[in-house]
Amino acid sequence: MKAFTFSVPQNIMVGKGNLKKLPEVAKKLGGTHAFIISGPHLNKMGIVASCEEGLEKAGIKTDDFTETEGNPSVETVEKAAAAFKECGADFIIALGGGSPMDVAKAVGVVAKYGGSITQYEGGGKVPGDIIPLIAIPTTAGTGSEVTAFSVITDHSRNYKLTVFSYKLIPAYAILDAELLTTAPASVAAACGIDAMVHALEAYISKDASPFSDAMAEKALELIGKNIRSYVADRTNVEAAENMLVGSLFAGIAFSWARLGDVHAMSHPVSAFFNVPHGVANAILLPTIVDYNALADTGKYLKIYNYISQSPISEEEFDSSMLAGLLQDLNESLGIPAGLEEVGVTEDKFDAMADDAMKSGNIAVNPRSTTKADVLMLYREAL
Repeated sequence: MKAFTFSVPQNIMVGKGNLKKLPEVAKKLGGTHAFIISGPHLNKMGIVASCEEGLEKAGIKTDDFTETEGNPSVETVEKAAAAFKECGADFIIALGGGSPMDVAKAVGVVAKYGGSITQYEGGGKVPGDIIPLIAIPTTAGTGSEVTAFSVITDHSRNYKLTVFSYKLIPAYAILDAELLTTAPASVAAACGIDAMVHALEAYISKDASPFSDAMAEKALELIGKNIRSYVADRTNVEAAENMLVGSLFAGIAFSWARLGDVHAMSHPVSAFFNVPHGVANAILLPTIVDYNALADTGKYLKIYNYISQSPISEEEFDSSMLAGLLQDLNESLGIPAGLEEVGVTEDKFDAMADDAMKSGNIAVNPRSTTKADVLMLYREAL
């Protein structure tokens, strides 16, 4: 066994109705003035106002920024950071899916250390602790409430940059499945497959360890058993909670094992064509799982049986079967079958492949991958 390290330096609360504990958590953090970063949908639904009301009743001042978009941009980070500094808040609450959390982490960096988030691209650039952060996910997908990454779109380059530092991990994560019950079926499906991809890629990564494997396996089990029932009925709180915890474990897994070709290739899809991250991942997944089958060391059977509604024996299984199962799952959840259906065109493939090859995830993908391979995979997924 190769050497490995891990830590889970967080306070994580899981339970229905946990949103009511936000003021208590804020006080544990030592905050007196909250800055809530969220999106327009949650703002319209009144969830942002509900959080503010609870905090203010507890004597905690609040301000908010609710302009985060899917695939959030450098410009959005700059606007949110300016608003944070102007209001004088001393901690941040990230409320929503991966986009508000990515923005909140980025604001936590630039509000503390200055400059543009582009200066912190890559690993080892964040000099120390960021502005204290509480994360409250409202989707079962990104696992961003427990990850060490912030992904921000730089439109000047049509590029999704990644900031990596364990200093980005929020101090507290509050998981409340009741927040997931209003998600549209399309969002629930894309986010759920995104979480599954996190677990799957972490599990087969070259950087996987016994710790990340344990997190990834439990994530695959929870997601595989619940994604169909959750997408079918988002008011099924038990299925929603299992998805939320599965997403959490998947996030922990990939924070320590990284990901693979699916994420390396999906980021350019989103950057060039503004395709939602989870949708891009889901479309690419069967093609890349088929490509990686050559490198399977026995984990594909376990993945298959976690996801399938009809588990099979080792004698019945061939590694090529997993891609077909995932294609069928996508179809049943209403995920588009190919990149062409979401507006992707082949003329950008060369530039997209260049960007994919810059990702550190290529290096830990279980099968070695060249630019020519990436181009081939894009064409197959089109």
